[in-house]
Amino acid sequence: MKRMTATSVIATLCLLGTTHAQAQENNRITLGAVAGSTGVGADVAWRFSDRLGISARYTGGLDWSTDYSTSDVDYDGDVNLAAGKLTLDYYPFAGGFFLSAGLMLPDIEADVVGRPRNEVYQEFPTDLLGNLHGTVTLADGIQPYAGVGWRQAHRSGFGVFAEVGVIPTDPDVSLRTSTRYEDTDEPGAPQLRQAIRQEEQRLENDAEKWPVYPVAVIGVSYTF
Repeated sequence: MKRMTATSVIATLCLLGTTHAQAQENNRITLGAVAGSTGVGADVAWRFSDRLGISARYTGGLDWSTDYSTSDVDYDGDVNLAAGKLTLDYYPFAGGFFLSAGLMLPDIEADVVGRPRNEVYQEFPTDLLGNLHGTVTLADGIQPYAGVGWRQAHRSGFGVFAEVGVIPTDPDVSLRTSTRYEDTDEPGAPQLRQAIRQEEQRLENDAEKWPVYPVAVIGVSYTF
C-alpha cells in the first residue's frame, strides 16, 4: 500500500510538473523591434496556446519624397507613414509560422505641391493662382488586415521576426491654390472650384489603381 501510494504521489507530481511545463510553454510573451514598409517600431505578442496568440504592433517615422505628373500638373510629394495593428495569430503547425488576421490603423498620406506646366491653368493665369497645395491620403482609419509571418514564440530566447500582409486603400485627395482664388467671389471662382474638384478626382482615380497597400516588416525578437 505504501509503495502504491508513493508511486501515485510520484506520478501525480510528474503529471503536475508536465502540465506546468506545458502551461509555461504555451503561455509566452514575445517582444520585438521591427522595421518595414510602414516604418520602424515595436511588436508584442502573447501566445497563449500551441496554435493561438494575439499580437499588437506600432510602426512609424518613415518619410520620403516622390513626384508624380498628370496631364496639366507636375507634383512633388512628401510621404508620411505610420500604422498600428492588433491581430489574432494562428500557428497551424505549432511552430514559428503563423497566419494573422485583424485590424490595422494606418496613417499613410502625402503633402503635395503641384506646379502647372503652362502659364495658364484651366483658363486662369498661373501667376494669379500660384501652385496647387494639398494632401493625398492613401489609407486612414480602421482597416482590415491579413498576413503571414514567422515568429519564434514557441521557445524562449532571441529569434527573428518577419511578416507580410495587405490592407485595403481608400484614397482621398484635397487640393487648393496658393492664393485661394477659388474661395473668393471673383469672376470665374466657381469654375475654378469645379476644375480643382476634377483634378482631385483624377488623382484619386490614379491612386485607386493600387487597391491594397503591402505591409512587410522584419526584425529581431525575444521570447520570455
